Amino acid sequence: MADVKKTKKVRGRVPMPHQDAAKRARNFEEVALGYSREQAIIEAERCLQCKKPLCQKGCPVEIDIKGFILAICDNDLRGAHDIIRKTNSLPAVCGRVCPQETQCEGMCILGKKYEPVAIGRLERYVADTFAAESACEDVTDLNTCALEREDLKVACIGAGPSSLTVAGYLAGRGIKVDVFEALHEPGGVLIYGIPEFRLPKSVVARELSGLKELGVTFKCNWVGGKTITIQDLLEEGYNAIFIGVGAGLPRFLNIPGENLVGVFSANEYLTRVNLGRAYDFPNYDTPAYYARRVAVLGAGNVAMDSARTALRMGAEEVSIIYRRTEGEMPARHEEVKHAIEEGVKIRCLCGPSAFHGDEQGRLKGLIIQKMALGDPDESGRCRPVCLDGETEQFPCDMAIIAVGTRPNPVLLEATPDLGLNKWGYVKVDPETGETSIPNVFAGGDIVTGAATVISAMGAGRKAAREIAKRLL
Repeated sequence: MADVKKTKKVRGRVPMPHQDAAKRARNFEEVALGYSREQAIIEAERCLQCKKPLCQKGCPVEIDIKGFILAICDNDLRGAHDIIRKTNSLPAVCGRVCPQETQCEGMCILGKKYEPVAIGRLERYVADTFAAESACEDVTDLNTCALEREDLKVACIGAGPSSLTVAGYLAGRGIKVDVFEALHEPGGVLIYGIPEFRLPKSVVARELSGLKELGVTFKCNWVGGKTITIQDLLEEGYNAIFIGVGAGLPRFLNIPGENLVGVFSANEYLTRVNLGRAYDFPNYDTPAYYARRVAVLGAGNVAMDSARTALRMGAEEVSIIYRRTEGEMPARHEEVKHAIEEGVKIRCLCGPSAFHGDEQGRLKGLIIQKMALGDPDESGRCRPVCLDGETEQFPCDMAIIAVGTRPNPVLLEATPDLGLNKWGYVKVDPETGETSIPNVFAGGDIVTGAATVISAMGAGRKAAREIAKRLL
């Protein structure tokens, strides 16, 4: 490979090709276009190949980052793919949506003085470019799959990232896996939450197709706690159960006018557009609520997804309303940057105190309370403090509330023996992922609260290893 140590200080990070901002703001095609082979090798050669790679410690599933990047430098795509797949079953997804800047890239030694290696972009390159010879090779770290054991079967409730990880790990080792999903399509947040322009549905479909070829069965329209319960599954002879239902119950603001027509939770809005394919009208006839002026309340990744989606759905003006300053925004820097490039406006140090509507009960606007930053709160960020008497009218005909989620109680209420913490999330053994019910495991947002895709996958992998250890 090239002498990377001599080129480190003179070569900057290879930019990711993107759609032009003005063009992409009105279509749902993927924004980031991916590296070419030449770009990937040039970027990979920036890696210092540290003796003690901190980047791997920053990765929730501990990918051998140094190893797969070295394989790219040597133009060994198969080797790079095999290394990634040893711990990450969804690299094409993670390369697109994981917050690498605070995880692997945030720990990159090169980033102490220069720009860190673009680890996520390289991971995406490998996942998108490598052509697997079998479903097993594409989904697991194994070149050949074990013969299916007829005496073993595991159920996953929910079909999001944590359950998909469990399914891939176990199916590749010969254990039959049935995945029960409440919605009409598997994928969880990868399908209903993350927009097409960030994570194309075709990428998720490719991962799901590989799992199906491995023998994983997806049973849609099965609601955990209603259509099927944990007790039902245990009585049906499943050797272990994994709960990966996420935390999809939206939080609201509890301010006047929140029930007006035109006020949506981000969950509802994004599910309607993404899962219902409202973005692909008239090929899909899912109804969408069209608005001219949109306010998005919140400043996390879900808020950015909502704002950028509203713009693509035809809004003339979209504004993020946030109580703190831009520096405190929890969204990924890249997502904020893309939103601003596309024309989304950012209104900081202000928050809604009420919605108001017309005689027909339709939203007409917000009353905005101006804020200042006070002392830090428990999150470490400065607490927003209301400025008495300083309010303004903000006209809008749609508002999207993106201020977080809570655990959905349906499955939890149907399983009284399941231990919960004081916030209502499932308690698990941190080493195994096992719940208070023997051989029932859980992972992802239903355990941690809203977090990243890859942290959910890490929890799924931990549980899957324990299940395999007990069953095989």
